[in-house]
Amino acid sequence: MKRSKKVTIGIIIFFIIVATVIGGRTAMGVYFKKKFMKRPPPGVVVEIVSEKGFSKTIESYCTALSSKTTSFKINKSELLEDIKFRAVKKGAVIAKLQNKTITAPFAGTIGTRGISSSILGTNSIIVTLDDSKRILCDLQIPEVYAAILKKGLKVNAKFLAYKDKLYNGVIISHASRVDAQTRSILARAQIKNSGLEILPGSLLDIELFYDQKEALSVADTSIIFEDEKKFVYKILDNNKIKKTEVVTGIRKDGNLEILEGLNANEKVVKEGLARLADGMTVRPLTK
Repeated sequence: MKRSKKVTIGIIIFFIIVATVIGGRTAMGVYFKKKFMKRPPPGVVVEIVSEKGFSKTIESYCTALSSKTTSFKINKSELLEDIKFRAVKKGAVIAKLQNKTITAPFAGTIGTRGISSSILGTNSIIVTLDDSKRILCDLQIPEVYAAILKKGLKVNAKFLAYKDKLYNGVIISHASRVDAQTRSILARAQIKNSGLEILPGSLLDIELFYDQKEALSVADTSIIFEDEKKFVYKILDNNKIKKTEVVTGIRKDGNLEILEGLNANEKVVKEGLARLADGMTVRPLTK
């Protein structure tokens, strides 16, 4: 055999051995990497798309008024016994005088009006009777809301003395014209006050609801903002995620109305978005 041919064969064998060693080491590296370095899918908090209540709101304020009120001027010298300031039923005795007895024309709470004695004289007092189980509240609603203002709209009221409590009510009437000076429409709300916590004369913060509806919803933490578009990660049956564009509407209490892009009972990632990418497999968690 010629020397050149032997050299060629030797070179070929050498490269075959080198390639085999490299290929073997690469295969072993891939094997051990898959076996020992594979990480589990990231855990994410999941939310099921469902319907929730949404509405638009108007904020205003008003002074609380008793639904019924009356007053009596009484001469102290005519009183046969002291007046007891308390809640009374209809027909109960308010004051016994020398020549007559004053009774309650309706159920309510007996009190006094804060009028200086110099006006009435030291011998006279004004006794009031207020029915405050339902509070009346007159609101000035901007004229731009004339199209939606109607009887029956729901309202929530807040009283600073009980700032963490909401009082429910409805619009019971509204004016038929716009006030030319304030450019507003006067509307009257009736608010439940069964515990008599709201006192007549109190300042109330009012939230009026309109355009109320049930709509598909997701938590606002589910939304990914990219320029003017919005996306969510929808979870498919095999736990893979799909980046899906959505169109949203009203936001309320940490939820966003879904107008397009999702259907009821579909699953989306609610928390844990930072580690995700389209097409990944995830491990759904319930919170």
